[in-house]
Amino acid sequence: MEGDCLSCMKYLMFLFNFFIFLGGACLLGLGIWVIVDPTGFREIVAANPLLFTGAYIMLAMGAMLFLLGFLGCCGAIRENKCLLLFFFMFILLIFLAELSAAILAFIFRENLTREFFTKELKKHYQRNNDTDVFSATWNSVMITFACCGVNGPEDFEAIPHLPYSSLEKATATPEACCQRELQSREGMFVNKEACLSGNERFQNRQGCYTVILNSFETYVYLAGALAIGVLAIELFAMIFAMCLFRGIQ
Repeated sequence: MEGDCLSCMKYLMFLFNFFIFLGGACLLGLGIWVIVDPTGFREIVAANPLLFTGAYIMLAMGAMLFLLGFLGCCGAIRENKCLLLFFFMFILLIFLAELSAAILAFIFRENLTREFFTKELKKHYQRNNDTDVFSATWNSVMITFACCGVNGPEDFEAIPHLPYSSLEKATATPEACCQRELQSREGMFVNKEACLSGNERFQNRQGCYTVILNSFETYVYLAGALAIGVLAIELFAMIFAMCLFRGIQ
C-alpha cells in the first residue's frame, strides 16, 4: 500500500513539474517576444527602464521555472532526494517572491489611476524630444495604440515644453497624435499638415488610458487567473516534493 502511494505521488509530482516546465517555457517565450518584437513594443520597452527591467525579470523567471520544472521531473522519476530538495527550496523562494510581488501590486494599485498618468504627462512630456525617455515612451505608446494623451488631445493644451515644429505652433496636438496608415514610427501620415493645423478628422482623439484599458481588460483577468493557477501548482508541487522526499528510502 505504501509503495502504491509513493508511486502515485511520484507521478503526480512529475505531472505538476511538467506544468511548471510548460509555464516556464511560456514565460520565456513571452519575455523573448517582448524584447525582440518588431511591431513597436520593443521600442516602448527599451525606452522605459522599468519596463526594460521587467522584461528581463520575466525572461529570468521563465528560464528558472523551465529549469526547475525539468529538474523536478528528473528528481521525481529517478527518485533523487538531492534534486527534490534543491527543487523544493527554489520553488519556495519563487513562490514567496511571486506572493510578495502580488501584494505590492495590490498595495500600489492607486498609482495606476487616470489622474496619476495625466499629472505625470503634463509635468514631464516634451513633445518630439526623443532624447527624453519619458517623451519618447509616450510618443511610442500613442503611435502604437493610435491614441492621444491620457484622456485625449486636450491633455496637451497646458504643456509649454519645446521643441515644436513650425506646424505644431498652430495647435497643442503633438505629431504622435496624428493618424497614420500603419501604426508604427515608419507609418505614413494620413495628412500631417491638416492634423497639426487642428483638423480633428486626421487626429487620434481617444485617450490612451481608455484604449489600453479596453485592449488589456480581458488579458488582465486571464493573467490574474493564470497567476493564481501557477501559485496553486507551485504549492502542490512543494507538498508532493516533500512527501516524496520523506518517502524515498
